[in-house]
Amino acid sequence: MSSATLRAALVALLAVATVVKSDQDIYVDDALSNGWQNWGWNTVINWAATDLAVGTSSISAVSDAYAAVSLKSPETIGSYAGLKFDIAADPSQLQLYFQSTADDSQSSAIPISAISAAINPTSFTTVIVDFNALPPNGAPLGAGTWDRINFQALGNGASYHLDNIQLLTSIVVTPEFLSAEPIANNYIAVTTKGAVNFTSVAVKLNNATIAVNGQATYVPPDTPSRSITYLKLAKNLAPGTLSVSAGSLSVSYILPAVQEGSVLTGTKTPISPLIYGVNWPPSASYIQQLGVTVSRWGGNAVTAYNPFGDFTNAAADWFYENRNADAGNANTWIGWIKGAGSQAMMTIPALDWVAKDSTSYSYPKTIYPDQQKFDPYNADAGNGLFPNGSYVQPTTDPNRAYVPWNTTAARTWLSGLTNKPEFLFIDNEIEIAHGTHQDMHPAPMSYDEELSRVVQYAKVAKDALPNAKVAAPSTCSWWFYWTSAVGYTDNAAHGNVDFLPWFLAQMKAASTTAGKRLLDYLDIHYYFQPDLSANDDAAKALRLRMTRSLWDPTYVDESWVGTNVQNHQPNGAAVWLIPRMKQLISANYPGTKLSISEWSSTADGDITGGLVTADVLGIFGRYGVDVATYWANPDAKGPVGLAYWLYRGSGTYFGNTGVQVNLATSNAANTYGVYAATEGGKLSIVIVNKDTKPLGFHLANVPTGSYFLRHFGGAAGVAKWQTNITLTTSQYIVVPAYTALFIKKT
Repeated sequence: MSSATLRAALVALLAVATVVKSDQDIYVDDALSNGWQNWGWNTVINWAATDLAVGTSSISAVSDAYAAVSLKSPETIGSYAGLKFDIAADPSQLQLYFQSTADDSQSSAIPISAISAAINPTSFTTVIVDFNALPPNGAPLGAGTWDRINFQALGNGASYHLDNIQLLTSIVVTPEFLSAEPIANNYIAVTTKGAVNFTSVAVKLNNATIAVNGQATYVPPDTPSRSITYLKLAKNLAPGTLSVSAGSLSVSYILPAVQEGSVLTGTKTPISPLIYGVNWPPSASYIQQLGVTVSRWGGNAVTAYNPFGDFTNAAADWFYENRNADAGNANTWIGWIKGAGSQAMMTIPALDWVAKDSTSYSYPKTIYPDQQKFDPYNADAGNGLFPNGSYVQPTTDPNRAYVPWNTTAARTWLSGLTNKPEFLFIDNEIEIAHGTHQDMHPAPMSYDEELSRVVQYAKVAKDALPNAKVAAPSTCSWWFYWTSAVGYTDNAAHGNVDFLPWFLAQMKAASTTAGKRLLDYLDIHYYFQPDLSANDDAAKALRLRMTRSLWDPTYVDESWVGTNVQNHQPNGAAVWLIPRMKQLISANYPGTKLSISEWSSTADGDITGGLVTADVLGIFGRYGVDVATYWANPDAKGPVGLAYWLYRGSGTYFGNTGVQVNLATSNAANTYGVYAATEGGKLSIVIVNKDTKPLGFHLANVPTGSYFLRHFGGAAGVAKWQTNITLTTSQYIVVPAYTALFIKKT
């Protein structure tokens, strides 16, 4: 090589070296670095706190509910390998997610508790978040113009410290055995990252070594940083002590005595395919991945949706501000929803106003200067409340943000839809309009007004789209099933008849007068009432057993519902939701079906939220709910999304005919649920282990042979795991702790 060529090569090498990215500090002692900015909201921040620090100072933050420290980068951060920081926090109060300023997209939320078990509020823990393997499920951050890092408080707010925040250019992934759990008859499910050596695996049952005579590995396509290998044992599992060692991992389990049950395929009930719905699915691929059968255009903002401009208003949820409708044009939305294979639920506004544009708002600071809060991004837009929490006076002029709306406008809109929804819902939770939409309807909604609005718009719906099913009144909660915002004087004025039975009877009478059925579905919203915000072990156990409120007449609700009975219904301290609603329908308007268009697990990011969802979907099928949609669109890779995937994901379905399951244990519903169905002659079983230890089942009448297996949860973590297995016996089927398992005969 000539000296000139060598000199040129060295210059080129040096040039490359100068552009190699190095780790980037975001915060170190006293201030943000390198052009970073705080775009947080409703958070008091001390950038130089000394009460707890690594070095001279740290960030101390006190956030209101769902407020955040939001760190805005001067450039996108997706090319970095990960994020490193020191944190002192109660991990149950906080989550982390990434955001793009360019398109306002955001990543899945990461519970701080999922990052490290060592995180605590009194001392700093150093943690690393790998962008190729985000907790809790190992999914990659993915492509995006990510430029914001958000530390967000949950519903109770949060106080926490952060220090030494840094973007990393590289992360070394050490091969590791993460977990090993017994499953089915004779398998050990081993979760790993990196290239591990399986020759080190040893399995003992009651101190006797069991040979491994087969293995199959599954790498989830959307969480490829982890894989699971199913080791087939030469001997079936049985009660006793099981130990597994693999590399540095050593775990042991007490396999319990068998729980007895039976599956009776001769006793059958139909399962509605429409119980697997969500609100606002984000994409066609989401619908297909989770098997979403029905999609709802719903929530507080749709009350103000103006289809003649696609404007809406955030109402009390966000400073009564108008905006462009998040989902765009309703007709277009219905089109792509149906094209993805889902049925569509469209909500018809039924108050007197809809948003007039995308920029107006109801409570300007220039007119109402003494308000409790103002939008941190629009200092003139207030929340309509005085500092003491009462509504501002005088009431605002609706013309400030709205234009009139009536049945004529609704008829014009519905008649012009080229994409026809299968369902039409008459507004959303209008019984509490005086709170959520007090800028357009400040007076409490009475029995009679709500009925009148539903009847008027139901007639329009049936005239404009006669094939669509009408659902109402989309009541928000247990309290308003039985009374109105006016209060008990309204009950008294209607013969002390609770609201929902009165409403059903009145809709029957109105339908007779109209000469057509005006109500096809009684629609309610149901949110579990116990306070589960602590999310400690006691709260998790309560969350997992409160699904009994959906069906069990002996379960006294562990909330104010069980101690402050305000209705006139029999057994009023028990929610007993599904059978109760079916009884009300049968007594007051037979032939009406039951819809639950909003419900929630109470903890979408926690594994117990996923187990609750899997349990609820089984209950909905068993007890004959006709339509149900989750609020809102759970993360497809999170615990709740995985519950949908378990039943319906990627074209493998639980079944359309439920079969009877008998369980011998009297308190089974507190610790597990077992659901069975058939379709096309194939038996499917879902077992939800809500206990913190493994369960062993004898399920009589379950045939042996080849099965497709899916599961999520337990020590294997929040990811989708599946394989093909051979069930050699129904005498002892093991389900790991905190795990939902699906098997389908092949």
